Amino acid sequence: MSGSDIGLAMLQSTTEGCRYMKVQVLQHAPFEGLGSIAPWLERHSADVRLVRLFAGDPIPPVDHVDLLIAMGGPMSVNDEADFPWLRAGKALVRDAMAAGLPVLGVCLGAQLIASACGARVYRNASREIGWFPIQAVPNATPAFGFPPEMSVFHWHGETFDLPAGAMHLARSEGCEHQAFQIGRTVIGLQFHLEMTEEGVAALIDNCRAELVPDRYVQTEEELRAAPTSRYLEGQRVMREVLTYLVAATELT
Repeated sequence: MSGSDIGLAMLQSTTEGCRYMKVQVLQHAPFEGLGSIAPWLERHSADVRLVRLFAGDPIPPVDHVDLLIAMGGPMSVNDEADFPWLRAGKALVRDAMAAGLPVLGVCLGAQLIASACGARVYRNASREIGWFPIQAVPNATPAFGFPPEMSVFHWHGETFDLPAGAMHLARSEGCEHQAFQIGRTVIGLQFHLEMTEEGVAALIDNCRAELVPDRYVQTEEELRAAPTSRYLEGQRVMREVLTYLVAATELT
């Protein structure tokens, strides 16, 4: 039985026999939602609490939480003066990590984890918007394994230094630090495996001004032209990431 199968069996046992998996989701913008993560959570009968930071929702403590997910957003994690709730989000990430909880960060969420750990977040050499390949980085110690290469959706202008003790999981031509793992329970993804066609359309509608021609910036037409198979591959790997994280802790 593979690691993903073991994790799925644990999750099924939990949702069928013990209690619901409790999930907190930090949402930084109304147009950047869970995407394909939502049906995965629903399929496993998760009790999901969506914390809309942009709308002023209070950030609850991590007590009795099984999984923390921090999603993307158009702001920088360094913009605490304009978005003071970023401080509270970072504090929640630190609390979750200290408690040994599984934590997943997507794009801004990955930068939030890095910043919460004291790593530098700064402007990348090039803005990266579109469907571009990432390459897996082999690790000597056990870590989540990405396919050797896969095309994923990017929409970011910043990057981060790897947090102290983090394992480098993936890179791309345009951005060295695309994914990292801390211990067995924390994964940060600079890219969007969860992306759906609706999600791409929402980002275009709300962030179209960022589509300035550049080496790693595709046109609106190119963003929309991705085949369904590309979405499905990313969503498949996202399910594997989620299962890997949940399998790291015993839900009892």
